[in-house]
This record gives sequence, C-alpha cells and structure tokens, in this order.
Amino acid sequence: MAKTLAIIAVGLTRRQISTDTPHLAALAERGCAAPMSSVLPAVTCSAQATLLTGTLPSQHGVVGNGWMAPDSREVALWRQSNGHVQGEKIYETARRRDPNFTCAKLFWWWNMGAAVDWSITPRPYYPADGRKVPAVYGSPTEFPKDLEGDLGTFPFFDFWGPKAGLPSSRWIAAAAQRTLRIQNPDLTLAYLPHLDYSHQRFGPEHATSRQALAELDILIGELVKSADECGAQTLVVSEYGIQEVSRPVHINRALRAAGLLEVRATPTGEVLDTFASRAFAVADHQVAHIYCQGQGTLERARAALQELAGVEHVMDRAEQSTHGIDHPNAGDLVAVSESGAWFTYYYWTDSASEPDFARTVDIHRKVGYDPCEMFMDPAISFPHLKVAGYLARKKLGHRGLLKVIPVDAQLVRGSHGRKPDHPDDGPVFVSSLNWGTTNPEPDNGVVEITSVRDRLLGALGLD
Repeated sequence: MAKTLAIIAVGLTRRQISTDTPHLAALAERGCAAPMSSVLPAVTCSAQATLLTGTLPSQHGVVGNGWMAPDSREVALWRQSNGHVQGEKIYETARRRDPNFTCAKLFWWWNMGAAVDWSITPRPYYPADGRKVPAVYGSPTEFPKDLEGDLGTFPFFDFWGPKAGLPSSRWIAAAAQRTLRIQNPDLTLAYLPHLDYSHQRFGPEHATSRQALAELDILIGELVKSADECGAQTLVVSEYGIQEVSRPVHINRALRAAGLLEVRATPTGEVLDTFASRAFAVADHQVAHIYCQGQGTLERARAALQELAGVEHVMDRAEQSTHGIDHPNAGDLVAVSESGAWFTYYYWTDSASEPDFARTVDIHRKVGYDPCEMFMDPAISFPHLKVAGYLARKKLGHRGLLKVIPVDAQLVRGSHGRKPDHPDDGPVFVSSLNWGTTNPEPDNGVVEITSVRDRLLGALGLD
C-alpha cells in the first residue's frame, strides 16, 4: 500500500500558488495542480464531509457548520462526532478493502469516534462551575499525551479567538511530521488553519494575509520533505477560497422586523426563542438556513429576505435539490449572500438587550458563526491588561466573563460560503502524483470535490 499525506490548507486557492509560494509551486510542478469545485455551502464542516465521503450535503447531511436539529429545534454549531456524517468515510472504505489499513486524523473535523488508528482534535473541558479549560481529545489516549509531551501543550488559544494564528498550524504540522515518522500510517490527514484567520480578518490581498501565505508555504515544504523521507505521497487541498467582503447583512434582524423571529428576555440579555419564532436563520458566513413553522411563514420569510439588501438568492426545497443541499437538516429556505456580503447571526436590536455571550468567544451559544471572535474589541484601551486581570481573578477562584470580542461586523474583511465567481478563487487540488489512471485529469480543468475521496483511495492503491 502506498503511504499518503493529505493536507487541508484552509483558504488556499489556485490563484495563490505562484513564485511567491515556491514549495507549493514545486509540488504542483512535480505532480499536478488544478482548481477544485466548491460544495454549497463552502464551509469547513460541509466541505470536509464531502472530502471524506465523496458525496454532497444532500446525502451526508452536513449542511453547514451548524444547523437546527429538526426534532428538538436545538441549534448547534461545530459538532464533532463522526457519526453526524452519513455515508461511508474514506477510512471506513479503506479498512473494508484492506483490513491492515491504518490512518491518523490530525485536526480534520468529524474526528471524535472516527474509525481511525490515531486521532487528535480540540476539545475543551467544561467544569460544573462554568469554566472552559482548553484541552485536546484523541485516541488512543496515549497518542495526544505523547504528542503534547514531545511538542508542548497544543496552543489552543492560537487555534481560535483573537490570538488565532500561525502557532496552531505550526504545532499541527510538527504533530504530522512526528506521526509520519513514528506511527507511519498508510493515510495521514493533517489540517493547517492559520491562513484562513488572516484572510477573514484582513481580506486575502492584505499584506498580513500574504505573509500568512508565505508561512503556510514553508510549513507545506517541511511536510512534503518529511513525507518524502517516509516514502509517502502528498496531497494538498483546501475547503474553500476567501473573498473580500465589506457588507454585513443582519438576516435575523430582518426576520424580527417582519414579525417572524421571537426572543426570550433573560437576566443576561435576549436569547433567540426557536420554539416561539415562526422563522429564524442559522447564519454561516455567506449562507444561512432559515427554519420556518406555521402556515404562510415560508412565503413571508422569503418575501422579507428577497427585499433585504445583500441577499442574492433564496432557495426553497426544490431549488436546494439542484445545489445538492436538500436534506432534512437544511432550512426550509436557504439564503446566499451577494458577492462582497456576509450574514451575521445578530438578532437583538439594541445594546441593552445584547446577550452576555455576544462579546465572548463562545461557539456553542450563538445561533451562527461569529468571525468577530477573531478580533479584540478596539474600544478596549488596554485589552491585554484586561485579559491579564481576568486570568488573575480566575486563579483566585473568581468567576466572570471575558468580554473582549467586538460586535462591530464592519471589522470583517473576508468571508466564504457562496460558490466562487471564478474557479481559481475557490478551493484547490495539488498532488505529488501526476495525472493518470488513479488521478485522472479533469475534463474541464476543475477537479470535482466529490472525486477527492476516490483519488485518495487510488493514491493508496485501494481503488
């Protein structure tokens, strides 16, 4: 069986591979490179589920980074259980075809409970006193312990939040190199996230984003070298490309103004009431799922959103089927933003009613993705002193919220989710293997994202 390293370089596009990225360019020259088609929505959880299964959201059920559970009307984002992905994943297919197949899954999503030999993923502890303790989860138990013993504690706060950046990608790359060398899996899946953070904060053309691209190129060069030394082939893909944005669209506020969204007043601010609301949106970058209940609601919601500036298209179930997103998890309507726009989750209409979690890093209470969690509130004069004071009080046993996140959506300069206007600005496929029988050259010059699973199986010799 041929050893293979598969890297997700989040936010990388074909257009970005040039003389400014010598290691990626060398890999493309040695093997092949092409733009890759996007899944709708072009977001992490959906794209990775498609890469793992070779199917679209209408089949695997991952309709975004989060959705409303139809039976409970509970909204959850960033689920991690491998069981949420319907269909046979690549490591399950490979094991069925060769019982001796081995796989390491390093920070790819849908990690918990995956039928792999070694895994590691972010997973904080949540003690009963309300704290969040950064941690990782992995299997077997010794694997993450050994990684952190050799590499130091995983830099959790560099993986998400205002500090998110290069240290998280660097740690994961080092973990992948160690895994290739010691565990020597047949398939190693590694995830490098930091380019995405810079692109969303500043936009893909900003000098800081170009520096992040250069940093990513160096890490990929190191990984390719390690893979070569271990006799492994290398595949680099991305989940989506990032486009410049400047127009936040407050989709839930529009539904509230139309009399469709209801909130519950609590001692800590307004909370969206999914049971009383006739319609509300789970906002996810440039795509939003709108869940409706009650006679005539769908038509009222569609009318309100079609009039909302920044909304390009609103799809009902029939239209969703043409885009491969029609699934019971999907909204009764799915909205796609215009180019240059993106959807916030905000539903409150005055700051006095703002929920207490709005200015914190809290990926589980918000009814949508919040890119402002990557920023420190510019209104705070000395944010590092505020954080230091919070940590000092925490060590003394005091409880409280670390409110340092802005609610100014105008800060965000990059987003994704809608399909790109040009293939070179969407996800990319780069392989150390030339086009051939197990890695067929695409007819239209664009690798279908649904074909990556079979291309990986071909690279392993398990097609």
